[in-house]
Amino acid sequence: MEYRTLGRSGCAVSALCLGTMTFGRESDEQTAHAQLDRFVEAGGTFVDTADVYSAGESERIIGHWYASRPADVTARVVLATKGRFAMADEPNGLGLSARHLTRALDASLTRLGVDAIDLYQAHAWDPLTPLDETLRTLDGFVRAGKIRYYGFSNFTGWQLTKAVHLARELGLAGPISLQPQYNLLVRQIEWEIVPAAQDAGLGLLPWSPLGGGWLTGKYRRDQRPSGATRLGENPEKGMEAWERRDTERTWNVVEAVQRVAEDRGVSMAEVALAWVTDRPAVTATILGARTLDQLDVNLRAADLHLTAEETAALDAASDLHTPDYPYGELGIGQRSRAI
Repeated sequence: MEYRTLGRSGCAVSALCLGTMTFGRESDEQTAHAQLDRFVEAGGTFVDTADVYSAGESERIIGHWYASRPADVTARVVLATKGRFAMADEPNGLGLSARHLTRALDASLTRLGVDAIDLYQAHAWDPLTPLDETLRTLDGFVRAGKIRYYGFSNFTGWQLTKAVHLARELGLAGPISLQPQYNLLVRQIEWEIVPAAQDAGLGLLPWSPLGGGWLTGKYRRDQRPSGATRLGENPEKGMEAWERRDTERTWNVVEAVQRVAEDRGVSMAEVALAWVTDRPAVTATILGARTLDQLDVNLRAADLHLTAEETAALDAASDLHTPDYPYGELGIGQRSRAI
């Protein structure tokens, strides 16, 4: 397992992070604990959850694991969670206000059974709460010892940059990470978000690196999914819904991943994970698995690095064919032109 510093902090984490959105919903407690054990045995040190995952059950399951394992095992784990979305049906039951975040963090600490969260993340932008209120609240958590670092999830480039510079202006602790969706099918963050993160020294923590299962080879062109898969159970589910992703570009990417996997003698999942893990600014790629077998396949990506030729082939297949301006040829030429 490779280790990298978490953004511009001095905290080292494994380049693969165990995501726990399935805990309490698709993975029962026994399966979840087996995944945590296997991940740590494989050298994994970074675990990510959120208060809204299974309505708090994911955090409770992780808390039970902490309580039932030796301290020398749990001490290796860098623990991340998130707050922002509704956990209560009342006016102040969501958002990034001081009131909601304080209550959300205290509830997460209780469910997890820990004294401090290593990385606390604002789960999404809040258009109603003044940004300085949110940043002062997060800074206060750091000063109080309730969290060690903070980051953001699902922020756009301008939102991220505004937060970074406002924290500096106010003399507050700044963010160290950003958690966006990023995979071979979703590369739009390369236009503004990746450069913004690089400029600020933030580490990227990509979620959905397998595109909701599309990049594992489980789906076939012209065959609507069925059976015990995420889309088989509900073809219109979420961002990876069949109608949204069933495009010529998607199948070109899937076939390119398959060719690399066959040439290497590895799974398609390993190839897709290796591609995103080695992208610029990425600190750790978040794995999501229903079963122990799925996790084992994903963990094999820790030893895989693609060649320049393989990466170029995947880049070409997944190219977004951006307009000439501002992200395409004309825009790039304009920005790089010598003064």
